[in-house]
Amino acid sequence: MRYVTRRAGLFAITLWAALTVNFIIPRVMPGNEATAVLATFRGVNPAALHALQIEFGVNVHQNLLITYLQYIANCFTGQFGLTAQRVPVLTEIISKLPWTLALVGVTTVIAFVIGTMVGVVSAWRRGGRLDGILPPMLFIVATFPVFFVGLLLLFVFAVWLNWLPLSSNYSIGAEPSLSLSFIGDVLTHALLPGLSLVIVTAGLWIYSMRNNMITTLAEDYVKMGRAKGLRSWRIMLDYAARNAILPNLTGFAMQLGYVLGGSILVEYTFSYPGLGYLFYTSTTDHDLPLMQALFLVYTLAVLVCVLLADLLTAGLDPRTREA
Repeated sequence: MRYVTRRAGLFAITLWAALTVNFIIPRVMPGNEATAVLATFRGVNPAALHALQIEFGVNVHQNLLITYLQYIANCFTGQFGLTAQRVPVLTEIISKLPWTLALVGVTTVIAFVIGTMVGVVSAWRRGGRLDGILPPMLFIVATFPVFFVGLLLLFVFAVWLNWLPLSSNYSIGAEPSLSLSFIGDVLTHALLPGLSLVIVTAGLWIYSMRNNMITTLAEDYVKMGRAKGLRSWRIMLDYAARNAILPNLTGFAMQLGYVLGGSILVEYTFSYPGLGYLFYTSTTDHDLPLMQALFLVYTLAVLVCVLLADLLTAGLDPRTREA
């Protein structure tokens, strides 16, 4: 219980610090939401600045402490304001969230599972054919930028072979529904961006898990399991893999947190309408309320996933509770 309380307290402090930084950064930058929008239009009368400030709710004379307290309250109530297109920020984020979760979330889990399984088998059969070919090859591919892999797949499968679509999340004119035809259309559009992410990230999990497994296989409890004559699969999974995977859980949790940000480069490359692409458009449109809200969503996602990973690690290895 003390371990959970400490982790929860650390979570609260870190979240407060992130919220404060998110509040300070836009206010130390020159201008505000109104001036940023006004700067995108040439030849507009500067007298319109006051009207834009009223529209965005910007009050340059308001007390900073009161503004900060209102900002904290708005963060907990989900009142992030309006986007540059006069749409509620929360509504805009919710509309893009499922696409990012479906694409980047699923591919991140798939890459972790594949990388972990291959890493376990590769370390268990160290020096074999699988260990000599697959981990080095995927690790080299993992060093490539994800947009480069995406562009390569686009050229081969969408331009050259014309097997898969170039961009977007479903075909133009298709009506969103739960029909098999629409689901198949969505999966077809998600195949290339999802494959790009799996190719780039799986190699890192293989390399990490393989190294952890090799270290764990040298431990005394693994040697004891072999001395007892236990089956190989039980030693590999229950004794070695279960302990070797612990260091990867925190990294996987952080990776899941970044899922909500999507992979900006992948979503931009494939014009996939997720949170990553939304963040890109918010920067080009100088949409400060949307950028602040997305930063908060990304931070909260990472913190929650890391907290859950710490609790899961403590459940799998009670020794960590003493740390």
